Amino acid sequence: MFSALSVFRRPTALSSLLRPPPTRLYAMASIHPRSRSGTPAEPPEKRLRLDADIPVQSQDPPAAVQAPPSASKKQPKQKKNKKNARRVPEPYSHDDILTREVIALLGQEYANAAKASNLDWDAPFEQSQQLELTVSCLSPSTGESLSIATTNDRRWVIVTPLSLPGERIRVRVYRHSQLHSHADLLEVIEPNPTWRDMSLVQCKYFGKCAGCQYQMLSYDKQLDLKRQTVLEAYKNYSSIPPELVPTIQPTIGSPLQYGYRTKLTPHFQRPPFSFQKAQKRGDAPVVEGKPDWLKIGFHEVGTKHVMDIEVSQTPPTPQDRRFISSQECPIATPVINKGLGPVRDNVINNIAKFKNGATLLLRDSIHTRASGASSSNPPTSIAAEDGEHICVTDQKGVVRERVGDMLFEYTAGTFFQNNNSALVPLTSYVREAIFPPTSTDATSHKPTHLVDAYCGSGLFSIMLAPHFERVAGIELSAESIRAAQLNAELNNLPPTKISFMAGDAANIFDTVQDFPRDRTALVIDPPRKGTDERFIDQMLAFGAGTVVYVSCNVHTQARDVGMILKKSAERAGADGKKYVLESLRGLDLFPQTAHVEAIAVLRLA
Repeated sequence: MFSALSVFRRPTALSSLLRPPPTRLYAMASIHPRSRSGTPAEPPEKRLRLDADIPVQSQDPPAAVQAPPSASKKQPKQKKNKKNARRVPEPYSHDDILTREVIALLGQEYANAAKASNLDWDAPFEQSQQLELTVSCLSPSTGESLSIATTNDRRWVIVTPLSLPGERIRVRVYRHSQLHSHADLLEVIEPNPTWRDMSLVQCKYFGKCAGCQYQMLSYDKQLDLKRQTVLEAYKNYSSIPPELVPTIQPTIGSPLQYGYRTKLTPHFQRPPFSFQKAQKRGDAPVVEGKPDWLKIGFHEVGTKHVMDIEVSQTPPTPQDRRFISSQECPIATPVINKGLGPVRDNVINNIAKFKNGATLLLRDSIHTRASGASSSNPPTSIAAEDGEHICVTDQKGVVRERVGDMLFEYTAGTFFQNNNSALVPLTSYVREAIFPPTSTDATSHKPTHLVDAYCGSGLFSIMLAPHFERVAGIELSAESIRAAQLNAELNNLPPTKISFMAGDAANIFDTVQDFPRDRTALVIDPPRKGTDERFIDQMLAFGAGTVVYVSCNVHTQARDVGMILKKSAERAGADGKKYVLESLRGLDLFPQTAHVEAIAVLRLA
């Protein structure tokens, strides 16, 4: 149930959400992030939708105003009517999965009826309309809330950030999609006291910055929600019969829940056109200090607008004692936070030289002196130091990390996991999955060879190498392969034991034909889009005894594991051997967010 509010009131400050007044509501956001002017007296006209899935049509002008055909005159091009141009989401993308969750909440029968009546894209609410809703559930994939609004016998889902099941909320609609609309959270009228605890919040920008979703939840609740995400993904996207899906184990927690993130990418937007035009004319005002139009920070919730992370030179007030200094990001490591100030100052001092906005880079690295490595970064790429750690800001700079007893080097602009504290638990769990402590197999049947597909800079290959006779890794990025080879040298692993090659992951199996199949373990750690059918076919033809699939997108993982099990059953030979899904578990690489890493273990049995 809901009610539409006809009066557009300016919501109170975000601090009211974090420290609610004793007699009234939680309130969100001091100004609507999509509104740069005062609150409108009336809702704006409904905008034309550009995200539709029916053909684009164009109409001829009336005959009375049509010009006769002419060989000497070109006919003007007819503009396409974009009103009904609907964009179909890419399968397993964020929008696709959210739409599936919306349909599950409304019911497939109702969704089918709405589509048959051409009402599935016809939102019953205006943009900027305010509603009061009761939250039905959380989206397992995004952490946003889903609420059902009913009007004129129609049901429509409203997607809202930062609200929890059972809460009564006030929202403002800002965008429509298929069977649902997105809305800003304005107030939590009736909070869920069992889940919401605002005293846990560690960042003054929580609720405005899009980086975190779960700071108001206990860590146990966060881990439970992430377990639920894995469960729902395999229930809805794997096509695996329920009896073949093992019980989802509890999510492995991160040793650090704050101060863990070793990489930050703040943004700033280009100078306004008026300033750039004045520069071209030569009469631009001299920029002294930080201009009001310059925002340096992170995206606001639900927008691509950059919010400013201000540098405070004054100590926090007594009521703000639980918050860190306002220029810091509480989930980032200490040296990253030390580097934020100098990086920000550099942008301010040079903003007149920028024609476009940019994404900045800050990465936590071990200093050369501490790591004993030979290569080094120029001083200009180091924004701060903190003990043995430095903050590297050059995309081409060298970053070094220590994981357990191993050292890793890679180029700052390339991929490496962003939570160093969780990498030992992650690699240890993969090792234990390959060599289960309760295994009844004889020692002669334990895996002796490792294949690391999508190996990146060699994290799994190098961390697991001491437990295998031979290791082979493959990665599409030649730069990552060079880093993996260097990392093997840094850790005194000879080429006779570990080797890396650049190429498509499916090609790895051609290079390991001499590996004993039943004593080979395969680790798969693909990008968010998952693996592909060609890789799966090559994998099944090879037949590694154990497969560990690590994924940053549990939905594409569920799809791929379902395909592996189906194809494996179809190919089972006379011996009846096929892959079975032995275990499923999440690992929390990003506390305070809705993200979960998923680990699936398969055995050939």
